[in-house]
Amino acid sequence: MSRTVSSWILSSARSSVVLQGKGRLYSIYIPNRNKIKWKLVFSKTRLYPAGSCSLDNPFSLKKAFRHTSTEEEHFSFQLSPSQINDILRAGELSHKTRDLNGKNANSVLRFESNQLASNSPIEDRRSAATCLQTKGMMFGVFDGHAGSACAQAVSERLLHYIAVSLMSRQTLEEIELAVECMKPALPILQWHKHPNDVEYQEITSQYFANLRVYWQHLLDLDTEPGFSLEEAMICAFKRLDSDISLEVQAPQENELMRNIALQVAFSGATACVAHVDGVHLHVANTGDCRAVLGVHEEDGTWSTLPLTRDHNAYDEFEIRRLKREHPRSEEKTLFVNDRLLGILMPSRAFGDVQLKWSKELQHSVLENSCDVEALNIYQYVPPNYHTPPYLTAEPEVTYHKLRSKDKFLVIASDGLWEMLSNEKVVKLVAGHLTELKVQKPQLAFEKPVNLGYMHSLLLKRKNRGNASLDQNIATHLIRHAIGSNEYGEVDQEKLAAMLTLPEDLARMYRDDITVTVVYFNSETIENYYDNN
Repeated sequence: MSRTVSSWILSSARSSVVLQGKGRLYSIYIPNRNKIKWKLVFSKTRLYPAGSCSLDNPFSLKKAFRHTSTEEEHFSFQLSPSQINDILRAGELSHKTRDLNGKNANSVLRFESNQLASNSPIEDRRSAATCLQTKGMMFGVFDGHAGSACAQAVSERLLHYIAVSLMSRQTLEEIELAVECMKPALPILQWHKHPNDVEYQEITSQYFANLRVYWQHLLDLDTEPGFSLEEAMICAFKRLDSDISLEVQAPQENELMRNIALQVAFSGATACVAHVDGVHLHVANTGDCRAVLGVHEEDGTWSTLPLTRDHNAYDEFEIRRLKREHPRSEEKTLFVNDRLLGILMPSRAFGDVQLKWSKELQHSVLENSCDVEALNIYQYVPPNYHTPPYLTAEPEVTYHKLRSKDKFLVIASDGLWEMLSNEKVVKLVAGHLTELKVQKPQLAFEKPVNLGYMHSLLLKRKNRGNASLDQNIATHLIRHAIGSNEYGEVDQEKLAAMLTLPEDLARMYRDDITVTVVYFNSETIENYYDNN
């Protein structure tokens, strides 16, 4: 991105020019005289403003680098390479599984993750944990909308619900007895977190109490608890979404806990969770996050295997599902402008109770809440809202039996997939994994070439000389997602411009991006097949 282009971006925003974003069209310029009116209409239209959750985010760009508004008088897109790296690497997380007697018996070799904010604060969340009372590891990516509250809650709670769903009756009884006797209970998960990951400390006790109600329900079942993995994931997703809905309806004297419950229920989040146990890989997806497997074929080439479908207006299966669930008279109003009821891009999500509850229930809950206006939560009933619920958190679960040629799994929010194709992502990870080195371009040609091609070769040489390889593959993907030019090479000037875009402009060009890459242990997988 040249300085001319960077200047054009800024002047266009200041002049209220509608700019084409990546896969969407936005116009968010607000003349000073209309700011108050716009905020009110925006809140009522989207129900609540982006970033309504009160949590401070550790991965927001440092204010020294990022501008808050296009109306700032002194504006610069300049960042040094070290500043760029500081921003890109702030959210890096990596973990390698333990070796047992010199051998790693886990099919997960390691995972690497990172996040980059566009919203302020970031609305994405991520989770990773090892199951302690059952087998396996879990990895989740959660894409929030209308604030980070719902994504935050789901990232803290969903893996616990899945783990509990997989436990035997004996294990659940031991945990229940310990809690009943006020003794230390068996730990359920070992979390793998970034040092700056935030938590809802104030509401942890309520979350645990509702998790306990869930395992008590499982103990009350006539059959032995311990679903199949697919059943466990579906049940956990649906139960957590139900708890989110019920928590905001329950009487609550604690004002802070009440406000958090309101924010969680009236914001939303999509979720993609992978469970890996030996060669058994299950991926549960609700919404438009995505999981893609990188496969190293016998001929040395790489292929992609998508394990999820995007749940939105572009998916024929989702359109047919919603038409089956609602009267024929609503067929033409279910999706308006490629959004569910003209409001929401994903057609499955946690929270978003205003697309699940009746009008009467929405009115009752908000009428009895004191701080809804302070929280920027408003009741808004879209046109043609006749037969709720229109939205579900029920996931689609995909099972895949890992092979030695399955090398890695990429789970990411739609902020990555809007910028890079499945194939490009797998190619970048494969190149990073094998430390492929592109040969120096030769400036001797057998046939005529154009100036554009020669320019791209020179850029390759320049970029290889200046850039060091990111140790974290998630950082590598994010760098390419926001910094690649038309030749597929990272342009430092474009990268700096994309990182310094002010908060009122950034969402026109990129979304929050969260990436987790899970590497598989081919030797362990081969041993499984040899022994079975």
